[in-house]
Amino acid sequence: MAVDVALAMLQRDGRWLMQLRDESPSIVAPGCWGLFWGHMNPGESPEQAVRRELLEEISWQPQVLQLAMVQQLHRRTAHVFTAELSVPLEQLQLLEGQDMALVSIEELLSGSICSARLGSPRPLANGLLEMMQHVLEVQA
Repeated sequence: MAVDVALAMLQRDGRWLMQLRDESPSIVAPGCWGLFWGHMNPGESPEQAVRRELLEEISWQPQVLQLAMVQQLHRRTAHVFTAELSVPLEQLQLLEGQDMALVSIEELLSGSICSARLGSPRPLANGLLEMMQHVLEVQA
């Protein structure tokens, strides 16, 4: 069965908002850094899904979202949106995941990001860097 997901690439001052996923083995990319995202509910548009997920995960959503890319991978369709994070990181409330951070492109390229909350580096989710680079190249 095909799965539809919606992801948010949120930028503030040239840095990208990332979520450190929980350690639960039942989720995608446990213990890895990724974007805020979620599965689409039946009858929900990709934009509705990403807005709902952002409210559920960080208690915030942008005024404007732009669809940057739709990616088919195996039996998953990922709808990737970009937006400006218009509030400081401190105003977000992390409701899902272990940590969040605003990360530079250099940190992303290194393949791991240090979690201030955990005091140790954690890897990026598989395929994340390539997907983000593709979106950035298309927008350039």
